[in-house]
Amino acid sequence: MKNNDKLQQKMSWIYLGNLIFFFAPLFFVTFTPWQWLVMGGGLSAFLYCYFWAYRCTREQMALPIIGIVVVASALTPINPGTISMFAYAGFFIGFAYSLRRYLTLMVALVALIFALNHLFTVAWTEFLTFGIPIILGVSALGWVEQARLKQRLAQQQSEDEIKQLAAMVERERIARDLHDILGHTLSSIVLKADLANKLLGHNQVEGAQQQLQELSDIARAALSQVRHSVSGYKHLGLTAEVAKLFNLLRDAGFSSELVGEVPSLQPRQETTLILVLTELVTNVIRHSKGDVCQLHFSCSNKEFQIRFNDNGQISSINEGNGVTGMRERLAAIGGQLVLTQQNGFCATITLTLQE
Repeated sequence: MKNNDKLQQKMSWIYLGNLIFFFAPLFFVTFTPWQWLVMGGGLSAFLYCYFWAYRCTREQMALPIIGIVVVASALTPINPGTISMFAYAGFFIGFAYSLRRYLTLMVALVALIFALNHLFTVAWTEFLTFGIPIILGVSALGWVEQARLKQRLAQQQSEDEIKQLAAMVERERIARDLHDILGHTLSSIVLKADLANKLLGHNQVEGAQQQLQELSDIARAALSQVRHSVSGYKHLGLTAEVAKLFNLLRDAGFSSELVGEVPSLQPRQETTLILVLTELVTNVIRHSKGDVCQLHFSCSNKEFQIRFNDNGQISSINEGNGVTGMRERLAAIGGQLVLTQQNGFCATITLTLQE
């Protein structure tokens, strides 16, 4: 996911396929040794700036963009395939800047390409004819990606605000309930304790014992009321929490699939499963090298099973404190967790349904 204004790095290597325009002339044009050396050094510099841009936020992309433009400009007299490098610069410009600055910079970039074509003898006659539309088209994709990212961030911010508001309302409810419950109860406890103390001071042991017994009853009743009030602090339910986890996976670049129907469970079971699934999803987002996840629900008689797997290739499964904690939570509700390697990572949760 992750939830900031950076480009997703999972696809950065794949997008390098557009460098085909840079490599194509190498098979048809004869270059001198020093030209090969310059192109090799320029390509290395471009790759450095390219991955630098992927690591930057939108506000930090100016330097890598400038680096890409400088490298492409220096190599254009030797290899006109640098039009692909200019296209990457256009994409990052579209992604990084507001509409006004984006348009201004694209005009400057196109003017630079015209100037290079005029000042140097470019070996490709279609350098401008094909190059300009490619650069403008790719830069538009960068602008679209920026708009998509802004929409996702706005949606996430809205969801976070809703959750914070809901949590605030719930905390206020609990505080109000506890005040109502404990205000009178604690006053009664103080009175009973003082009365018992006075009775003991006058050697009225039986009366003091009666007051202490009533004090104990009041305290037990208050404890029961507090537990009942706090138990009202609930999550949104397993179905809603699964939807939120899927949003996190999609934001992290995973294609997610839900198979089967999410069942209705007891509150304690739902809470435990939500915690365990959240831990599994967090681990996948942090450590998985895959891009596809599946969450499968199935029920047979009184046995309920959840299988969560991804397509990331792993050599072994290391069970740390997180896995131990998940096993303990599930064991407390009569469930168990099995981790296996099945074309990737697979976690299977088995749980006996409660009446």
